[in-house]
This record gives sequence, structure tokens and C-alpha cells, in this order.
Amino acid sequence: MERDATIATALIAAARELSVQLTRLSFGPPVSHVYDPLSYAWSGHESYLRRYAVSARKILFLGMNPGPFGMVQTGVPFGEVAAVRDWLGIRVEVAKPMLENPWRPVEGFACTRSEVSGRRLWGLFRERFGSAEAFFAEHFVANYCPLAFFDRGRNLTPDKLPAAEAEPLRAACDAHLRLVVSVLQPAWVIGLGAFAEERAAAALAGMPVRIARVLHPSPASPAANRGWAAAATRQMQALGAWI
Repeated sequence: MERDATIATALIAAARELSVQLTRLSFGPPVSHVYDPLSYAWSGHESYLRRYAVSARKILFLGMNPGPFGMVQTGVPFGEVAAVRDWLGIRVEVAKPMLENPWRPVEGFACTRSEVSGRRLWGLFRERFGSAEAFFAEHFVANYCPLAFFDRGRNLTPDKLPAAEAEPLRAACDAHLRLVVSVLQPAWVIGLGAFAEERAAAALAGMPVRIARVLHPSPASPAANRGWAAAATRQMQALGAWI
């Protein structure tokens, strides 16, 4: 994997700018708390970009937004603590958000809860590619939206926001995704679930990239619970993205 520091630098600057833009947005009930890991968990996100966003990629996997025990805790997309610490080799100090949700505290790498989606995702990549370096030679993982939304202890996904709140959020996230794709130049953007695929199709219309999706690894999905890794592998092979 030939390293290009300018790629990481560009994505770091883009992530910082996205975070600044999103501070200007406001969200009403039922949203009680909004977390931006690009702010309080910036050390984890920057470490991820500096270490792994170092070359153009064949495949960009795109998630929806941070999970409460994943990126919310580590700053890394789908960032289940054990996977980030032990496979990605990232362990940093994570600060607290300005307004912490008492029902969903930020404990950083001390969090003992496992993010199932992240465990499944990185577990598949570890099983298939062995080392993180081998996976990242042709792949990258990002989230469409960096914000996590809560109704006290309940996780609220961006697709559930009212139109007046969703439109400016999507405008900022669409622009950021276009920049990420222009920098990484993937042949494929693979949405992890329908929402990510739909947003990629809208944001990247006219760009020279193929867009598809695989099953989301969420434990809320009965199909994912019946064997997500095998199902996602079959879908990638059917697309011709994996052999």
C-alpha cells in the first residue's frame, strides 16, 4: 500500500469542516441529545484517518451514523472498542461531549459494551483479510453522517428526523461524501443497508462510481442475526466486488 499523506490530510480537513458545519444545526424533540464524535472523540477519528486513509481505494463501505457503543465511544466508524483497540491498533484518550446524555454516557475505550454491528463488520474483515493493513490496501469504511441522535436512552437514526432538520444535515453530509469519494477514488461505494445506499446514490449522481448495498450488520435485523458475515460475503461476490 503506497502511502500518500495528502489523502489523509485532505480527509482530516474535510472531517473538521463537516463538524464545524454541523454545529450550526439544531434538532428538536424527540431528540434530547446529539453527539458529534468528530469533536469530543476527534483523537480517535484523526488517528484512524492518519493510519488508514493513505491511498486510493477500490471499495468504500458506507454506514449510516455512529452507534452508541461504537463510534460514539472511539471516534472510528463502526468502532467497537475491542476491534479498534486490538485489530486496528488504535487506543487514545476520548473526551466528553459538552452535553452528555446520562442514559448513554461516553466512556471511551473504557466502555465495556460491545457494538454488535461493529463487531460483525470488523470481524468479517479480520477473518477474510487477516491484518488491518491487508484490508485497508483496497478498502475503507466511513459513515454518511457523523452525528448520533438520542431520545434519552433510545437511539434515533437520521432517517427518522423531520424534513426541516434532515435537509440541511443531508446537504452537508452529501457534500462531504462527494469530497471523500473524489479523494479516495473508489470504484465501488457499498452501502451498509438501504439508507446508506440511497444517500450515496443521491449524493454521488454523475460521479464515476458504482453504488450497491449489502445487508446491514445490525442486531435489529433478523437476516443479519442468521449469519451476517456469510450473507454479506455472498452479496459482495454476487456484485463482483469480491472474488
